[in-house]
Amino acid sequence: MSPRKSSALEHHHPVVPERVARAQEGLLSADDAQRLASVLGLLADPVRSRILYALDLVEELCVGDLALALGTTEDAVSYGLRILRTAGLVQARKDGRIIFYRLATNFPEPLLEHCLRELVVLSRAVQGLDGEEV
Repeated sequence: MSPRKSSALEHHHPVVPERVARAQEGLLSADDAQRLASVLGLLADPVRSRILYALDLVEELCVGDLALALGTTEDAVSYGLRILRTAGLVQARKDGRIIFYRLATNFPEPLLEHCLRELVVLSRAVQGLDGEEV
């Protein structure tokens, strides 16, 4: 006989009701949590996050120049750009046969400026690498 697994639905009595109520009041909605997870998933890929950082530093770059800057393949950059463009984080401009990419006009600037840089610092501290620049 296997032990019965408990679920949150079976836990009918809070141990500390005030804390449970406060957590429920300030909790993200399921929809907001899903949107947040989607954005974080986009940024979870090293190539995609580096593309955003590179485009934040310069006005725009083509796929080849991004690949050189990142030290990766054009295929990897193209794939990353396709996903970022579909998500609305980057936009493209065609000049003859060359397509240049830039951060979208409505790009949430604090995302790079504060959130991601702080997460990098935090991850370095956790790994004992806290003396390096972001």
